[in-house]
Amino acid sequence: MTEDRSNTRVSFDTSLESERLLLRPFTTSDFDALYAIQSRSDVARWLYWGPRSADEVRAELKKKMQGFTLDHDGDGLSLAIVLKASSEVIGYGSLILVSAEHRQGELGYVIHPDHQGHGYATETARMLLQTAFHDLGLHRIIGRIEPRNEASARVLERLGMRREAHFVENEYVKGEWQSEAVYAILDREWRVG
Repeated sequence: MTEDRSNTRVSFDTSLESERLLLRPFTTSDFDALYAIQSRSDVARWLYWGPRSADEVRAELKKKMQGFTLDHDGDGLSLAIVLKASSEVIGYGSLILVSAEHRQGELGYVIHPDHQGHGYATETARMLLQTAFHDLGLHRIIGRIEPRNEASARVLERLGMRREAHFVENEYVKGEWQSEAVYAILDREWRVG
Protein backbone atom coordinates (compact mmCIF):
# COMPACT_ATOMS: atom_id res chain seq x y z
CA MET A 1 0.00 0.00 0.00
CA THR A 2 1.11 3.53 -0.65
CA GLU A 3 -0.05 6.61 1.16
CA ASP A 4 0.26 10.33 0.58
CA ARG A 5 -1.05 11.99 3.75
CA SER A 6 -1.08 15.44 2.13
CA ASN A 7 -4.35 14.63 0.36
CA THR A 8 -5.37 11.41 2.17
CA ARG A 9 -4.88 9.40 -1.03
CA VAL A 10 -4.35 5.72 -0.32
CA SER A 11 -3.75 3.16 -3.06
CA PHE A 12 -4.02 -0.58 -2.59
CA ASP A 13 -1.38 -2.42 -4.57
CA THR A 14 -0.94 -5.72 -2.78
CA SER A 15 -2.74 -8.75 -1.41
CA LEU A 16 -3.43 -9.67 2.20
CA GLU A 17 -2.64 -13.10 3.53
CA SER A 18 -3.50 -15.19 6.57
CA GLU A 19 -2.86 -18.83 7.33
CA ARG A 20 -5.82 -20.03 5.25
CA LEU A 21 -6.85 -17.09 3.08
CA LEU A 22 -5.57 -14.72 0.44
CA LEU A 23 -7.39 -11.42 -0.12
CA ARG A 24 -6.50 -10.07 -3.54
CA PRO A 25 -7.83 -7.68 -6.18
CA PHE A 26 -10.51 -9.12 -8.45
CA THR A 27 -9.69 -10.19 -12.02
CA THR A 28 -11.89 -10.95 -15.02
CA SER A 29 -11.41 -14.67 -14.34
CA ASP A 30 -13.38 -14.27 -11.09
CA PHE A 31 -16.72 -13.85 -12.89
CA ASP A 32 -17.99 -17.40 -12.36
CA ALA A 33 -17.17 -17.35 -8.65
CA LEU A 34 -18.72 -13.92 -8.14
CA TYR A 35 -21.83 -14.96 -10.07
CA ALA A 36 -22.11 -18.12 -7.95
CA ILE A 37 -22.23 -15.86 -4.89
CA GLN A 38 -24.26 -12.85 -6.00
CA SER A 39 -26.94 -14.76 -7.91
CA ARG A 40 -28.14 -16.50 -4.73
CA SER A 41 -31.18 -15.25 -2.83
CA ASP A 42 -29.78 -16.55 0.49
CA VAL A 43 -26.66 -14.40 -0.01
CA ALA A 44 -28.66 -11.30 -0.93
CA ARG A 45 -31.15 -11.73 1.94
CA TRP A 46 -29.54 -9.15 4.26
CA LEU A 47 -28.05 -6.92 1.56
CA TYR A 48 -29.58 -3.96 -0.29
CA TRP A 49 -29.76 -5.78 -3.60
CA GLY A 50 -31.53 -8.95 -4.68
CA PRO A 51 -30.06 -11.91 -6.56
CA ARG A 52 -28.11 -10.51 -9.50
CA SER A 53 -28.26 -11.52 -13.14
CA ALA A 54 -25.15 -12.37 -15.13
CA ASP A 55 -25.12 -8.86 -16.65
CA GLU A 56 -25.44 -7.25 -13.21
CA VAL A 57 -22.56 -9.37 -11.88
CA ARG A 58 -20.41 -8.42 -14.89
CA ALA A 59 -21.04 -4.74 -14.11
CA GLU A 60 -20.30 -5.33 -10.42
CA LEU A 61 -17.07 -7.18 -11.24
CA LYS A 62 -15.97 -4.28 -13.43
CA LYS A 63 -16.54 -1.88 -10.50
CA LYS A 64 -14.67 -4.17 -8.11
CA MET A 65 -11.71 -4.28 -10.49
CA GLN A 66 -11.51 -0.47 -10.68
CA GLY A 67 -11.66 0.36 -6.97
CA PHE A 68 -8.09 0.39 -5.68
CA THR A 69 -7.69 3.97 -4.47
CA LEU A 70 -9.26 5.71 -1.49
CA ASP A 71 -9.31 9.34 -2.60
CA HIS A 72 -12.69 10.59 -1.46
CA ASP A 73 -15.33 9.79 1.11
CA GLY A 74 -17.29 6.81 -0.18
CA ASP A 75 -14.39 5.25 -2.12
CA GLY A 76 -13.94 1.55 -1.39
CA LEU A 77 -11.72 -1.46 -1.89
CA SER A 78 -13.23 -4.85 -2.67
CA LEU A 79 -11.01 -7.91 -2.47
CA ALA A 80 -11.65 -11.50 -3.53
CA ILE A 81 -11.37 -14.01 -0.68
CA VAL A 82 -9.39 -17.00 -1.92
CA LEU A 83 -8.89 -20.29 -0.08
CA LYS A 84 -5.16 -20.85 -0.26
CA ALA A 85 -5.52 -24.65 -0.15
CA SER A 86 -7.65 -24.78 -3.33
CA SER A 87 -7.29 -21.32 -4.96
CA GLU A 88 -11.11 -21.10 -4.91
CA VAL A 89 -12.78 -17.68 -4.59
CA ILE A 90 -15.26 -18.09 -1.72
CA GLY A 91 -16.37 -14.50 -1.16
CA TYR A 92 -15.18 -10.93 -0.89
CA GLY A 93 -14.28 -8.36 1.71
CA SER A 94 -14.48 -4.60 1.50
CA LEU A 95 -13.21 -1.44 3.11
CA ILE A 96 -14.96 1.87 2.49
CA LEU A 97 -13.56 5.28 3.37
CA VAL A 98 -16.47 6.85 5.25
CA SER A 99 -14.65 10.05 6.21
CA ALA A 100 -11.09 11.01 5.31
CA GLU A 101 -11.25 14.03 7.60
CA HIS A 102 -12.28 11.95 10.60
CA ARG A 103 -10.28 8.85 9.54
CA GLN A 104 -13.30 6.56 9.61
CA GLY A 105 -14.08 3.50 7.55
CA GLU A 106 -16.52 0.66 7.19
CA LEU A 107 -15.80 -3.02 6.64
CA GLY A 108 -17.93 -5.63 4.96
CA TYR A 109 -17.72 -9.25 3.88
CA VAL A 110 -19.75 -11.80 1.94
CA ILE A 111 -19.01 -15.53 2.06
CA HIS A 112 -20.57 -18.16 -0.20
CA PRO A 113 -22.98 -20.25 1.93
CA ASP A 114 -21.05 -23.45 1.20
CA HIS A 115 -18.11 -21.92 3.07
CA GLN A 116 -19.90 -20.27 5.97
CA GLY A 117 -19.35 -21.51 9.52
CA HIS A 118 -15.60 -22.06 9.15
CA GLY A 119 -14.38 -18.72 10.48
CA TYR A 120 -13.53 -17.27 7.06
CA ALA A 121 -15.58 -14.10 7.60
CA THR A 122 -13.82 -13.45 10.93
CA GLU A 123 -10.42 -14.14 9.38
CA THR A 124 -11.21 -11.79 6.49
CA ALA A 125 -12.51 -9.03 8.73
CA ARG A 126 -9.45 -9.34 10.98
CA MET A 127 -7.17 -8.72 7.97
CA LEU A 128 -9.31 -5.77 6.87
CA LEU A 129 -9.18 -4.22 10.35
CA GLN A 130 -5.41 -4.65 10.50
CA THR A 131 -5.09 -2.96 7.11
CA ALA A 132 -7.49 -0.16 8.04
CA PHE A 133 -5.71 0.70 11.28
CA HIS A 134 -2.08 -0.16 10.57
CA ASP A 135 -1.67 0.56 6.86
CA LEU A 136 -4.37 3.16 6.19
CA GLY A 137 -4.10 4.98 9.53
CA LEU A 138 -7.83 5.03 10.16
CA HIS A 139 -9.13 5.81 13.66
CA ARG A 140 -12.55 4.14 13.73
CA ILE A 141 -14.14 1.31 11.75
CA ILE A 142 -17.80 0.41 11.70
CA GLY A 143 -19.77 -2.60 10.52
CA ARG A 144 -23.46 -2.19 9.67
CA ILE A 145 -25.80 -5.18 9.60
CA GLU A 146 -29.48 -6.08 9.68
CA PRO A 147 -29.87 -7.26 13.31
CA ARG A 148 -31.59 -10.49 12.22
CA ASN A 149 -28.31 -11.48 10.57
CA GLU A 150 -27.09 -13.12 13.76
CA ALA A 151 -24.10 -14.86 12.15
CA SER A 152 -22.69 -11.53 10.99
CA ALA A 153 -23.28 -10.01 14.44
CA ARG A 154 -21.24 -12.84 15.97
CA VAL A 155 -18.37 -12.12 13.56
CA LEU A 156 -18.25 -8.44 14.56
CA GLU A 157 -18.46 -9.30 18.25
CA ARG A 158 -15.62 -11.86 17.94
CA LEU A 159 -13.48 -9.06 16.54
CA GLY A 160 -14.08 -6.97 19.66
CA MET A 161 -16.45 -4.55 17.98
CA ARG A 162 -19.12 -3.08 20.23
CA ARG A 163 -22.74 -2.61 19.27
CA GLU A 164 -23.21 1.16 19.35
CA ALA A 165 -26.61 1.61 17.76
CA HIS A 166 -29.79 -0.20 16.86
CA PHE A 167 -32.04 1.73 14.50
CA VAL A 168 -35.50 0.19 14.47
CA GLU A 169 -37.11 -0.13 11.04
CA ASN A 170 -35.09 2.77 9.67
CA GLU A 171 -34.99 1.56 6.06
CA TYR A 172 -37.53 0.17 3.62
CA VAL A 173 -35.62 -2.53 1.76
CA LYS A 174 -36.99 -5.11 -0.67
CA GLY A 175 -40.58 -4.57 0.33
CA GLU A 176 -40.18 -4.58 4.10
CA TRP A 177 -39.09 -2.33 6.93
CA GLN A 178 -35.64 -3.40 8.10
CA SER A 179 -33.61 -2.35 11.08
CA GLU A 180 -29.89 -1.61 11.30
CA ALA A 181 -27.29 -2.39 13.95
CA VAL A 182 -24.00 -0.50 13.93
CA TYR A 183 -20.86 -1.98 15.46
CA ALA A 184 -17.58 -0.09 15.88
CA ILE A 185 -14.00 -0.38 17.09
CA LEU A 186 -11.25 2.24 17.53
CA ASP A 187 -7.63 1.90 16.49
CA ARG A 188 -6.41 1.90 20.13
CA GLU A 189 -8.90 -0.85 21.00
CA TRP A 190 -7.65 -2.95 18.09
CA ARG A 191 -4.04 -2.64 19.23
CA VAL A 192 -5.00 -3.72 22.75
CA GLY A 193 -7.33 -6.52 21.66
